[in-house]
Amino acid sequence: MQHMTEWRRRFAEEAREERPDLASLCLLVGAEADPELGEAGMDAAEIELDRLAGLVPYGPKSPRAWATALAGLLGERCGFHGTPGDYQRLESSLLPEVLRRRRGLPILLSVVWIEVARRAGAPVYGVALPGHFVVGFGDPAASPDEQVLVDPFDRGRPLTGTDVELLVAGATGEQLRPSMLRPADPLDIVLRILNNIRAWAAARPECSDIALWAVELSLLLPAHPARLRYERAQLLIQRGDFLTGAVEMDAYAEVVDAVEPVAAARVRDLARAARAMLN
Repeated sequence: MQHMTEWRRRFAEEAREERPDLASLCLLVGAEADPELGEAGMDAAEIELDRLAGLVPYGPKSPRAWATALAGLLGERCGFHGTPGDYQRLESSLLPEVLRRRRGLPILLSVVWIEVARRAGAPVYGVALPGHFVVGFGDPAASPDEQVLVDPFDRGRPLTGTDVELLVAGATGEQLRPSMLRPADPLDIVLRILNNIRAWAAARPECSDIALWAVELSLLLPAHPARLRYERAQLLIQRGDFLTGAVEMDAYAEVVDAVEPVAAARVRDLARAARAMLN
């Protein structure tokens, strides 16, 4: 990928650490979105997470007590929550903006909860339910009855087993499976955030530049869907970079040729059509 910025270099390095730092990766996404954020803005966001963690009441806590303490601080006292309108705003997917506005998508509000709770010493983890991200406290290996799940989008409302089943059914029409309750890996969380940004931009053709950097950051993650290369090629062609887009199309066709030769042939046809735009 050409012209990699300093932020992207750091993003790629952090993503390949043995234990990637979720907050750092999310802040680097924010820096990509807002060139004016800079090092000072990222430092300020880290300081705010530390400050919030320092406000968590001190003392030994059960998982449920941790959840109650965080809900009291973040959901009630600080007002972190979400509304349907937040799905229409790019800022809802950017950690620095979510910390400033105290509003965001479920997954970004969950990142705030995870990072504040982790700094305060809580046993916390993210849970990537289909269509709705939530936060868990306690031992993720415990039985579902012992898991304490909360919804940061709803100010930290405690979720019963029935609540979780309804969230999954509403998003997918499927039944809740135990695998859905496993802790989410930091890199999977970041990829899901970037997917949200790509979806937001895809509905706004004038924002193809945002879609492009979201795809390019996704491609810097150690594991990502191969189809993202095709998406990047489409965006490049859409933005008038026909030659680079055609090269990317051909590269993607090579990847899929062994398993989907018909699809690969169609992609090569698109690459030839893109090159023809140069004549």
